[in-house]
Amino acid sequence: MYAVIETGGKQYRVEVGSEIEVEYLDAEPGQTLELDRVLLVADGDATAIGRPLVDEAHVSASVVRQDRGDKVVVFKYRPKARSRVKHGHRQELTVLRVADIVHGSRSALKLAEAAKTERERLEAAAAEEAAERAAADKALAEKLASAKAPATTADQATSEETTTVPAGRRGAAKPAAEHEKPAAKPRVGAPRTQAPAPEGESKPRSRGTRKDA
Repeated sequence: MYAVIETGGKQYRVEVGSEIEVEYLDAEPGQTLELDRVLLVADGDATAIGRPLVDEAHVSASVVRQDRGDKVVVFKYRPKARSRVKHGHRQELTVLRVADIVHGSRSALKLAEAAKTERERLEAAAAEEAAERAAADKALAEKLASAKAPATTADQATSEETTTVPAGRRGAAKPAAEHEKPAAKPRVGAPRTQAPAPEGESKPRSRGTRKDA
């Protein structure tokens, strides 16, 4: 819910909790003011437009502080008349914080409080549901761990019985891999030797020699 108000000849769009700087108002800090020049009120999909003002609508605001705006320099120059005038100006401002927007029987402050309460309720319900889910997961994990522990103990006992060696034969049997010698690796680049010819066979003649008859 928001509204458009008029003060000091200017228009401002305001919501609950927003701070605005308006033209100087004769009020002390902490004082509450009611601005009745409301030009528009929007509440969800419903919009009330004033002609020129909205009936039964006003905005409550509290004075935060009295302030001054930025300095504005005004320089006047008249050619060929040796006239040069320079002025500085800082506008007096009043800072307001919007407390409530009222249109008929509806109040923006009450709507905001109801929405905040509903949001807190939903957050608390979500946190409670998350805590219950975490507790259920923890209980399930503990149950699975307790069911798995006896099976693990039984498996360990079975493996110990299978791998137990009698006291008299301990150290007698060795793995076969320890007795086996590794095969000799072939030497790389070693010269090949021709096998000797069997006995009773003559050696082949060379082509360059001839035997006399």
